[in-house]
Amino acid sequence: MQYMDCVEVTVEKERYAKHGVHKGMHGWICLDDFVNGTWLVNFPQCGEKDDIAMISVKEEDLKVIPVMYAAVNEEIKARFEEAEKSAKGFADNPDALSEYMI
Repeated sequence: MQYMDCVEVTVEKERYAKHGVHKGMHGWICLDDFVNGTWLVNFPQCGEKDDIAMISVKEEDLKVIPVMYAAVNEEIKARFEEAEKSAKGFADNPDALSEYMI
């Protein structure tokens, strides 16, 4: 791998998820320094939206891809936000579970 390579995250890890980065997200190596087995990777969104994150990712957790698609990041981000919202809904109101039919 090298500076400016397009990459995809190949694993789901808490250390990345706490920054909003999940398995399958696309980014690009934005610094030409390979430090302690990691690359600094930027994970953009489409258009003028703020980037999801710029974090160090272990090389073993990345694969080089020919083209990066920021739309993929937005889809994955939306899925995780929806799942988080659903989980919080149950935690905030555990009695609501009794309304579900089994």
